[in-house]
Parts: sequence; C-alpha cells; structure tokens
Amino acid sequence: MQSNALADAVGQVDGVDLVVWPRGDGLPARVAEIELVVPDYVRARSTVRQLVDFPRLRAVQLQTAGYDAVIDLVPPGLDLLSARGVHDDATAELALGLTIASLRGIDVAVREAGHWRQDTTRRSLADSRVAILGYGSIGRSIARRMLACGAVVSGVATSVREDDVVGRVVTADLVDWSAQHVVVVVLPLAEATRHAVDAAFLARLHDGALVVNVGRGALLDTDAVLAEAGRLRFALDVTDPEPLPDDHPLWSAPGMLITPHIAGGTTAMLPRMAALVRDQLERLRDGRPLRNVVAR
Repeated sequence: MQSNALADAVGQVDGVDLVVWPRGDGLPARVAEIELVVPDYVRARSTVRQLVDFPRLRAVQLQTAGYDAVIDLVPPGLDLLSARGVHDDATAELALGLTIASLRGIDVAVREAGHWRQDTTRRSLADSRVAILGYGSIGRSIARRMLACGAVVSGVATSVREDDVVGRVVTADLVDWSAQHVVVVVLPLAEATRHAVDAAFLARLHDGALVVNVGRGALLDTDAVLAEAGRLRFALDVTDPEPLPDDHPLWSAPGMLITPHIAGGTTAMLPRMAALVRDQLERLRDGRPLRNVVAR
C-alpha cells in the first residue's frame, strides 16, 4: 500500500506482510511477492499503470467508491475492488450539508457577511420532496439523513425493488421530476450515465429546484447546468472539468454552491478503509471471496 498511515491503521494481520510503497516512480520492495495493491487515494491511475510489473498480483483495492478513473488500465485477470461502504457516512453528511446550505441560503449569508438581510421565504428540507438518483450504498445513507430531517424521499435506481429505508426504490421513468424540490445525484460514472443530468433532464425540474451532485462531475452536462443556473440551484462537490479552473464560469453562476471534491476525504475515511483492507487481506489469505469486486 502507498500510505504509512493506512498501514499503521491496518496493523498486524497474521500470515500477511505489509509493504509500504513510497511515493515515487520506482516499484515497491518485494514486488515479486505482492498479491494485493492498495493505491494512493489521489493518484490511483498512475499506480495502476505499473501493475503489469507485479507477477503475483491478484487484486487491486481502491480507496474510492468510484472506479471509472482506472478501470481501463487494470490488466486482465486482476480483481478490481472498490471501497464501497467506506465513504457512505462522510458523503451522506456532505450531501445533507450542501442541501441545507443551499435551501436555507447559508452560502448567500456568507457572501453577504456584514449586511443583515433576513429572508423568511426559504424552503425547509422538512416536507420537501427529495429524489436520490443512484440509490446504492451511499444513496441509502443519504436517504436516512434526509428522512431524519422530515423530507419525503424517493430512491431511484435501474430497477424497482423494495427497500427498508425508503419503502420502494423506483426507476427514473416512474418519478415525477417536476414535483421534486431536491435531486441528489450519486450515480456511478459510466458511458451510460455520462451527462445523465442533461438539458432535457433539467428542463423537467420546476423553477427553484436544487440539484446536488456528490457522485462524479461528468454525470452533469456542464453547459446545461450553466444554461439553467438561476432558474435552478446547484450544489456541486464534483465538477466537469475537475479541478475546476479559477476562471471557470461555474464559480460565478447564480444559485451555485461549489465544494472542491471533499465528500470522502474526512477523518472517517482512515478507520473504515483500514477495516476494509484488513478484511480483504484475511479473505485473500484464507482463500475466501473478496468484497466489492467491480471487475476482473
């Protein structure tokens, strides 16, 4: 793995040797013996490019829930493992925080610091209709928090199913998008979901609706977002392009709240990531199936 902090947090695993791969261009020590690699959180793509030089490698454990950035580079025959579950709580917290900040005008109050302007017409999350587009592990965590605030929540996925949090998960064609006050986007990024939130989608939303993106930047069509900014509101933790250039028009678009892709990077990450890696190492050692396999 590429982090001393993560290795320390994983700790001793019987029958397993941990090798820390320092940041740099060279290969790690004992490369011929390594069976599982845990790339760095922010530079996984550059690491995955070197995996052809690991003769005994069996699996790659990402530290991100998304895997679109590396899947095209993983050599055939390797298990690619996501960090599903690791970032659920932190991402859900930010989705809730962005939603409340935008609905209640906290971002406006910060920009207008030093000027008292009371607005009692702001929408409360209580009684608001919230659609979570991409109802997986993170989506469920978001739903729990929204429900705790009194929102009416719909989970939206690729198939209809029963769910113990929202009752019934539905498909996008069953949602009355014009009736939603908030749409939280947390889809995985793939060719089928790229620009899932486009001009046609946004046109279905009523004036003043809020779109929150804590998934991937390219899930939203940036040109369509800019065209609708002002009629709609947006709270984005991810953007396309990313990092967002300082002079990009998204920064100054009306009704826009942007955070710099911070959903998963919190104090909650290390203990959860360490627990996942420890479990994967024990599974690999014991010959049991690995968790969160997204490609092989």
